[in-house]
Amino acid sequence: MRVKRRIWVTAAVVAAAVTGVLVFEGVTGTGGVPGTADAAPGPARTEVHHDPLKVSGDGATASLRRERTEPFSMLGITWTDPAARVGGTVEVRTRSLPDGDWSAWLPVDTEVDGRTEAGRTGARGTTEPRWVGLSDGVEVRVSAGKGTSTGLPEGLRLDMVDPGKPAGAAPIAYSVDEPSETPSEPAGPPSDEPTTPEPDGATTPPATESGTDPTDDPSPSTDPATDPGTSTPTTPPSESPSPTAEPTATLPPPLPSTAPKPPIVTRADWNADESLNDEAPEYMDTVKAVFVHHTAQTNAYSCADSAAIVRGLHAYHVQSNGWKDLGYNFVVDKCGTIFEGRKGGADRAVTGAHTYGFNRETAGIAVIGMYTDTAAATPATTAVARIAAWKLGQYGVSPSATTTLTAGADGGNYAGRKFTAGTAYPFSTVSGHRDGFNTQCPGTSLYGQLPTIRGYAAGPVAGLAVKSVTGAVLSGTKYHTKADITVGWSATTPAVFVAKYELLVDGKSVASTTGSASSARTTLTAGTHTVQVRATHRSGRTSVSAAATVVADRTAPAFSTKPELSLRTGTVNTTAVPLTLRWKAADAVQLRDVRLTAPVSRTYGPTTTSASHTAKSGVATSWKMTAYDPAGNGGAASVTGTPVILQESSAKRTGTWSAKSSSSYLGGRSYTSGTKNASLTWTFTGRSVAWVVSRASTSGQAYVYVDGVKAATVDLRSSATAYRQAIWTKSWAASARHTVKVVVVGTKGRPTLTTDGLVCLK
Repeated sequence: MRVKRRIWVTAAVVAAAVTGVLVFEGVTGTGGVPGTADAAPGPARTEVHHDPLKVSGDGATASLRRERTEPFSMLGITWTDPAARVGGTVEVRTRSLPDGDWSAWLPVDTEVDGRTEAGRTGARGTTEPRWVGLSDGVEVRVSAGKGTSTGLPEGLRLDMVDPGKPAGAAPIAYSVDEPSETPSEPAGPPSDEPTTPEPDGATTPPATESGTDPTDDPSPSTDPATDPGTSTPTTPPSESPSPTAEPTATLPPPLPSTAPKPPIVTRADWNADESLNDEAPEYMDTVKAVFVHHTAQTNAYSCADSAAIVRGLHAYHVQSNGWKDLGYNFVVDKCGTIFEGRKGGADRAVTGAHTYGFNRETAGIAVIGMYTDTAAATPATTAVARIAAWKLGQYGVSPSATTTLTAGADGGNYAGRKFTAGTAYPFSTVSGHRDGFNTQCPGTSLYGQLPTIRGYAAGPVAGLAVKSVTGAVLSGTKYHTKADITVGWSATTPAVFVAKYELLVDGKSVASTTGSASSARTTLTAGTHTVQVRATHRSGRTSVSAAATVVADRTAPAFSTKPELSLRTGTVNTTAVPLTLRWKAADAVQLRDVRLTAPVSRTYGPTTTSASHTAKSGVATSWKMTAYDPAGNGGAASVTGTPVILQESSAKRTGTWSAKSSSSYLGGRSYTSGTKNASLTWTFTGRSVAWVVSRASTSGQAYVYVDGVKAATVDLRSSATAYRQAIWTKSWAASARHTVKVVVVGTKGRPTLTTDGLVCLK
C-alpha cells in the first residue's frame, strides 16, 4: 500500500503518517534575492543528505537508486581521498517533485580537484555540483572508464543538497504518495543498469553545536561515507546568523577602486546560512588576477532560483567538499546578478578556494551555467567584467594586462602547461580556470569570451561607430543638412563601462553626454565638416569613431534655364497634345533632383533636363518645378502654356483641295490634295508650332515655309496608316506672330497628301 506524509522541504520529517497533502516552505530553489517573493530576513536552513553508492565487485562501476528521498535541488558525488579522481563518467537522473517525471540521464563534471582548498582536514574528492531543480528521487551510475587500473576511488557517496528557504516563506502544498515498506517501481523510465533497492534516507537531528561538520570530526558518531541515509542538517532558521567579518584594527580599510563598484547581493540578502562555517576569513595583501569559472552544470534555470543555487553551492562546498566556505569570491547568474561569495567582505582581498595552486593573490568569479558549447549571455559577461574591473582596480591592476602568480602546488593546466610549487608564472589578469588547472572550466565558449570581458573591463570603448545623422540626407559618402543634426552612435562595450560620450565637429567637442546616451544634437555652420564620436571608458581610456562628412548648406538651387515648353512630334488628341518640357538647374554644392509638382508629379535626376508630356488643347496649363539639393533646400520655377488646334479650314488655300470626313481626323474633317503647288497657309501667334497630317504608304511630300522662308521638305509616306500625326515642329524663344505655308510637291507616283490642321502653343 502507499501512504502520504507531511514534511518540510528545508527540514527533516516533522509529522509522519499524515494523510492528505505534503506541505513545503515554498518551492525549494527559488529566489532569495531582495525584491522576489521569498526574500526574508534571516538565514535559510540548508541540508545535505548523504547516501553511499554501491560499488561493483571489480570496483569499475558504482550505482545508486532512490525512489524516494528527502527533497533536494542540487547534487554531486564525493569520495574520501581529495586527491583521487574518477577517470570515467558520472551520470544521474532525478525525479521532479512537482510533476513526478524523471529526467534524462545527465552528465556530472568530474574535473574538480578536491584539494582546491589545500591543507583542509576532512576535505573530500568531489564532482562539480549539479543543479537539478526540486526533486525527490534519484538514480546514479558511475564508471571508472576503460583502461583505468586503479578503479573507482573509495568512499563514493551521493550528496543531495536542499538549499532551503528564507525564514517566513509561505508554504506551498504538494500531494505526494509515500511508498510503503515495499517500494513500487519508480514513475520514470526503467534504469538501464541493475540496482538494488535501498531504504529511504532518514535525517538525523539538527547539530547541537553551530558549525559542526562531520567530515572534520576525527571520530564522528555516524560516518556519512558508510551509513546510508545520513544527512548534515544545520541550525534552525530562527538562530541568528554569524555576521560577515568586519575589518579589525590589524586590517587596513577597504581600498578605493579605479572602477565603480557594481551592485552586489550580499550574503545576508541571499540568506546565507552562516552557521555552516564559523571560521574567520583569511585575507591577502593584494589581488593580481581573477579566475573565471562556470558552475552548477545547467543553463536551464530561472534567475529567480539563483539565490537558492548560491546557497546550494555554499552548502555543497562546506558540507560535501569539506571546505571552510563557499569557494568562489563572487557568483554571477545568467541575468547578470552578482552575488557575494566567500565571506569576509566583497571589498576585501579574501582568500578563496577556486583554482588549485593559484588561490593566493587572486579572486574567483563563477558564472552559474554550463558554457562548454553555449556562449554566456551579455548580462553575465558584463557582470563578470564589472566585478573584474572593480576588484582589480582596488589594487591598481589593469584587466587587460598580464601578471605573475606563484604556484602554491605542483600541477598543470588544460593546455598541458606544467606548474612547480614556488615558481612564478605569467597569467592574464583576467584568466579562465583552465589557465591554472587541467579542466575545461569555464567552458570553451565562455573561455572564448574572455577577450571581450577584458575589453569591457579595461577599455577603451570598442565598436564605436556613427550610425545615423538625423536631419541630414546621405548622398554618396556625404551627409547634407541645412544646419541642425542629431548624431546617433553605437558601441559594443556595454554602457555601464562608459563614463561619457562627446560629439566632435572638426575635432572639437560640441556636446557631451552620459555613458548611457546614444545620440547628441548640434547646429553646424555652413560648409563641409567632419563629425565623430569620442567615448571615454571608466578606466579613462578614450576611443574615437570613424569620421562622417556632413555638408551644411543653406543656399537653394537655382534654374539657370527656366522651364520652357515646346510642341513635339507624336499623335495629337484634343485631350493630349504632345509637349516637351525643358529646364536646367544647378546648385553651389550638389543638385539632388528636380521635381515636377503640377499638373502631374514627377521626379527627375540631377542630370535630366527635359521630359515628354501631353496637355489638353485650348486650356492654359501651369507647369511647376522645384530643384532640390541634398540638404533639402529648394528653388522653384514654372511656365504656362496653351496648345491651340488650328483646323485646316482656317488656312488660306491655293490650288485644288478636297474635304474628307472621318472620326479619325481632328474635328472629324481633313483636306487632301494631289495638285502640284497647291498650298495651305496659317497665320498665328505662338512660340511653337506643329503640322498635323494623316500618313499612308501612298502619301506624298510637301514643302514647309515659315514666315516666307522654306524650312523643310516633309515626306508623309508611312508603311502603316496613321492619323493625327504631328510630323513637323518648330519653336521660338518667345511668342510672336508667324505664318506657316504647306505646298504640295506632287511626288511622282504618290502625289497626294492629307493635312489635319496645325497646332500652335501660346
